[in-house]
Amino acid sequence: MPVVGPQGPGQVVPPDVVARGFVIYVGLDEDTASAAGTSLHRMATELRDYVEHIAPESQVHIAMAMASAAAEGTDLEVVRQALGDPTVTKRSGETPLQQPAPAAPSNSGVLIDLARREVKLDGESLNLTYKEFELLNYLVDNSMRTVGRQELLKTLWRNVDVDQMPNERTIDVHIRRLRSKLGRLANTVRTVRGQGYRFYEHPEVTVWAAPEYSI
Repeated sequence: MPVVGPQGPGQVVPPDVVARGFVIYVGLDEDTASAAGTSLHRMATELRDYVEHIAPESQVHIAMAMASAAAEGTDLEVVRQALGDPTVTKRSGETPLQQPAPAAPSNSGVLIDLARREVKLDGESLNLTYKEFELLNYLVDNSMRTVGRQELLKTLWRNVDVDQMPNERTIDVHIRRLRSKLGRLANTVRTVRGQGYRFYEHPEVTVWAAPEYSI
C-alpha cells in the first residue's frame, strides 16, 4: 500500500515518518443506506466499535461529510472534497465544495462543539475528561429522551470486561463533575428520578455539529 503524504502521491516521505492511522472514505447517501436496511450512523458506529474492540488503545474519530444534494461528482468524490482530502484532484474549472460556516457564537453561555470535542463556558474552554465529554456527547445525541444509567454504562464502557464494569454510581459521579464544570448552566443535564439523565435545550447553550459531526 503506497504511503500518501499531504501533498499527494509521489511526495518524498522522510525516513523518520511512520503511519499513525488511516482514513476510509465511504461514498453512500442516507437514502441508499436506508434502502439497504441500515443507516450511515449505524455503519459508522459499528466500524468504530470493531476497531475499538480489536485495538482498545486506538483513538477513533468519525466525521460525517455534509454537502449539498446538488453537488457534482460521485458520492465518493463529494465526500472526499467535503472532508478536505488534500489528495483530491479537482476537475478543470471546478470550484471546491463550500461548507456554510456556523455563525460566530456569543461569548455568553455554553458552546458544545461536537466536531472538535470542545466545550466552552462564557468563552473559556472547559477541561472535560474523555469520559465526561463522551457522556455529554451521548446525552446531546439523545436529547429527545431520557437515558438510563445502564445504557450509559454499556455505551461508555462497552470495551470493558464484564467483571471490570463499573456500577451505576460511576455514572452519578461523572454527572456531578460534569455539572460542576458547566457552572450556572449545569441544569441542562438533569436527573429524571427513577429513570436516568437527560439533556435539555437552553437558550444559552449552543451545539455545533456542522460542517461535520462526530459520533
